[in-house]
Amino acid sequence: MATQQTDTRPITEEADFLKLKAFDHVTLWVGNAKQAAYFYQHALGFTPVAYAGLETGNRKAASYVMQQGKIRLVLTAPYHPSSEISAHLMVHGDGVRSIAMEVPDAQEAYDVTTGRGAIGVHSPIEFRDENGVVRVSAIQAYGDTIHEFVERSDYSGTFMPGYRPIEGAKEAQNSVGLAAVDHIVGNVELGKMNYWVNFYHQVMGFRQLIHFDDEAISTEYSALMSKVMENGNGRIKFPINEPAEGKKKSQIEEYLDFYHGPGVQHIAMLTDDIIHTVTELRSRGIEFLTPPPDTYYDEVIVERLQEKNVNIKEDLEAIRKLGILLDADDEGYLLQIFSRPVSDRPTLFFEIIQRRGSRGFGLGNFKALFESIEREQELRGTL
Repeated sequence: MATQQTDTRPITEEADFLKLKAFDHVTLWVGNAKQAAYFYQHALGFTPVAYAGLETGNRKAASYVMQQGKIRLVLTAPYHPSSEISAHLMVHGDGVRSIAMEVPDAQEAYDVTTGRGAIGVHSPIEFRDENGVVRVSAIQAYGDTIHEFVERSDYSGTFMPGYRPIEGAKEAQNSVGLAAVDHIVGNVELGKMNYWVNFYHQVMGFRQLIHFDDEAISTEYSALMSKVMENGNGRIKFPINEPAEGKKKSQIEEYLDFYHGPGVQHIAMLTDDIIHTVTELRSRGIEFLTPPPDTYYDEVIVERLQEKNVNIKEDLEAIRKLGILLDADDEGYLLQIFSRPVSDRPTLFFEIIQRRGSRGFGLGNFKALFESIEREQELRGTL
């Protein structure tokens, strides 16, 4: 990948902020899109809403657009071994290729970011059909991940030109209650976290929301450092992780070893009822990390809630039974749980999160979470 040179001037004027509306979609490059679509539909509760492939004139790849609430995942698999997608799969396995964000003007987003030092992947491309036009531009992010800027205000179709709607699927029948993407976490190499924090600040106008050092995120064996970047309207959040020195291999190092470079570690998805969502996901075969010991609920949780004077609305016994983690701060509390990796490599996984006022990221759960991950690493022989 080419070296990124970011503009180091401080962003001080409102005009300097990149105009981003929200997450538009996330594209995953996978080995078999049809089979992946079945998994995302029947296990994770997504509905297939659009398709592109040989039948629509696409001779390069097959893509299924999966939707639940405001979440759109595009699962794409190649037809030919010499394609860029095939090369990506050979190195990384199944994983996130693109994090796409909706913008009012794809040309402006491209010009602003490349003008500040971003590497352009492509300037705006127009896609047209009878439902209107969608314009898409793209820049390079960490590793082989890209950011796409999608301008779709002049389009009334299901997803975008080149895709045909999939009739008959009813979202309400499939849904497990996932509503929106909360944040997307990237893992980068040792020493590169601040580089990418600077990129999101200087190139895209993000602000640093939270910083966790290796003292806050550590166990007896491993540690990491993380900074959370947030866009102007608060709808797009990108935590950036890098490994820190520890006695044994951290989860970030394990990811980098098996993904063979930086990439998206996990996608956090919001729900309004985490007990219902997790119960449904478990019944459909989704596996979650090993639950914390009973002492976590008997001591840590009770003390945390009392310290912050928080009364939770959910049934604590149901939370314990499902292995859901809970954290509280001065603004409220949050509930979260993490899946095991969703492919053979220990790389991409999902977080399910419910917020009751808290805008945090579960700092109080990091030790319990890390210990669960380390138990999984030990089983894999990678700790």
